[in-house]
Amino acid sequence: MSPLSPLADAAATLAQPARFLELAERALPYLLCLTTISFAAGLYLSFSSDVDYQQGETVRIMYVHVPAAWMAMLCYTMMTANAIGSLVWKHPLADVSARVAAPLGAAFTFVALVTGAIWGKPMWGTWWVWDARLTSMFILFIMYLGILTINQSIDEPIRAARVTAVLIIVGFVNIPIIKFSVDWWNTLHQPASVLRLGGTTLDVEFLCPLLVMSFAFGTLFATLYVASIRNEIWRRKLISYQRLAARAAVHREHQDGP
Repeated sequence: MSPLSPLADAAATLAQPARFLELAERALPYLLCLTTISFAAGLYLSFSSDVDYQQGETVRIMYVHVPAAWMAMLCYTMMTANAIGSLVWKHPLADVSARVAAPLGAAFTFVALVTGAIWGKPMWGTWWVWDARLTSMFILFIMYLGILTINQSIDEPIRAARVTAVLIIVGFVNIPIIKFSVDWWNTLHQPASVLRLGGTTLDVEFLCPLLVMSFAFGTLFATLYVASIRNEIWRRKLISYQRLAARAAVHREHQDGP
């Protein structure tokens, strides 16, 4: 037996909508509690940490801006994996997962763009510049909106899933561009200071609040993600029941006749 067989069996079990609903109901209260505690700790550390000698109080925006940007990219990466699972392996929950992750990713990207503009105004003297990092992040936001639009405009679920899956996979090329744009081009953004091969260059005074807030954003995403998948499964079940009821009503009308 392959050593991956237990993992594959567990994934296959979790992929079943009925099993997922059962596990989601158990996990959501714990996720919500963990999210609340994480944000309480993260906000306390963010406001109690020292100010930066150059940026002053505005450095605290980093504790929201950076985690939001990380989650925006992570969310799209997850959507890409789901899109591949939907197209190649016809994974039962892959389409549902990608569909519910899109609005969450769009929200995180919007928060990153807005907080970045607020942070950039006192630091750079302007709300916005079309440098590589900002432009590629804005493109990510437009891609999220495009995916949401397609999901809403195509009535046939199978066709909508196929079209969005292809768009998601093609658009993934933008993720490494966002990540490495500060290294490839001359931008206003500083080079990576946390996720880098040589180790972090961020002082522990700022690193601890940042990591705790990043964890809080991650648990927030997990909570909303699981709840959204649950709601989408129930929505699709309701639609199926309505269609079956409509077909049964039409069948009865034909049987009764004039």
